[in-house]
Amino acid sequence: MDLSLSSEAEDFRRQFRSFLARELPKDFVGVGGLEIEAVPEFIAWWRTRLYENGFLAVSWPKEYGGRGLTVESEIVIAQESAIAGVPTGGPNDHFGIQMLGNTLLVHGSEEQRSHFLPRIVDGSYRFAQGYSEPNAGSDLAALALRGRIDGQELILDGQKIWTSEAHLANWMFVLARTDTDAPKHRGISFVLVPLGSGADDSADASSMPTSTDNGVEIRPIRMISGKSEFNEVFFTGTRSKLSYVVGGLHQGWAVAMTLLGFERGETAATLPIRFQAELDRLGDLLTAKGKFDDPDLLDRFMGCQTRLFALRAMGYSWLSSVLSGAEQGAQSSIFKLFWSEYHQLVTELAVDALGEDALLPVGRPSSSAFRTDDVGAPNSTRSWDEVFLHARAGTIYAGTSEIQRSIIGERLLGLPREPRS
Repeated sequence: MDLSLSSEAEDFRRQFRSFLARELPKDFVGVGGLEIEAVPEFIAWWRTRLYENGFLAVSWPKEYGGRGLTVESEIVIAQESAIAGVPTGGPNDHFGIQMLGNTLLVHGSEEQRSHFLPRIVDGSYRFAQGYSEPNAGSDLAALALRGRIDGQELILDGQKIWTSEAHLANWMFVLARTDTDAPKHRGISFVLVPLGSGADDSADASSMPTSTDNGVEIRPIRMISGKSEFNEVFFTGTRSKLSYVVGGLHQGWAVAMTLLGFERGETAATLPIRFQAELDRLGDLLTAKGKFDDPDLLDRFMGCQTRLFALRAMGYSWLSSVLSGAEQGAQSSIFKLFWSEYHQLVTELAVDALGEDALLPVGRPSSSAFRTDDVGAPNSTRSWDEVFLHARAGTIYAGTSEIQRSIIGERLLGLPREPRS
């Protein structure tokens, strides 16, 4: 592992730190320290400040809205933002910039790059990810959404589910089966689909479905925590242009796999930082309640700290590999498996430390529906209860633990393939 960044990247780090010091309020402790009602407005304002100061998609070429900097600069922004407790963009930028945008740079045509990338950066195009279906979650190639050709258009019929932040999006990238006679992993197309004018600009999905003028219906899914960040999305005669198919008609599987690699890239840089802040907060809770006198809780806490050291080392290894230009492939499954199971241990410890108090959620709720609460969050029972519930899903979304173990065994350890029906 080579953990050092170039002198240019460290100069950029000082530049970004100056930006943070100039723009953030003096008493700012992180998004988790804001009143819950103020979070959406702050994130919208912060994304505007990032865009106006050129801190979005900085590694993209200038002609596409970036600054032509190196990947190291993206890592610096991710690290420093995690430390400061601010997001690296708006709610949909994880899908639009980190995932789709970087994939278009690999597989997109010049026409697609010139049209979509600048609009993703300026925020006029907000994307959601249309991968999972009711019968095609971890088995992504089993998807049933159909796409049929009609002249220069593709007509989509079918359903997606667990679609994060679709209620905030006006575009979606979807996988659709466009050749029903082809083998399972072929005949799939990667399509950019306009959702229409019905996308909701609110911070959370309402309990009512949203219909658009392009045959799209978005239905929020109420999660066990009470939030509605996930959605069902139904396509009925939904139209997209053939020129919006990325990587070629029926050639979408390779595009989809490239995108999944980008999906986990920033996580390696930010999660160890966010998890350390969370574990420090848990330590404060244990101290306040005198729980460190309990040898079992103390042993579990130190076990979590040890695992976090290992997670940080994995993150460094991942980043070192990225900077060297190596293909990531199946190695990302190790990181995903480890952090998702680690986080369940931490949140279980927090709930056990709260004891009976955990049965009465009070105080500020979690301002994040994924992984941990935001940096600066208080030790409220409601925050810990919600994060505990979010952690249950961590071993399911983005590939279940069972699937990750199969990938590790087959692709990294060379074990025999699991029997397929």
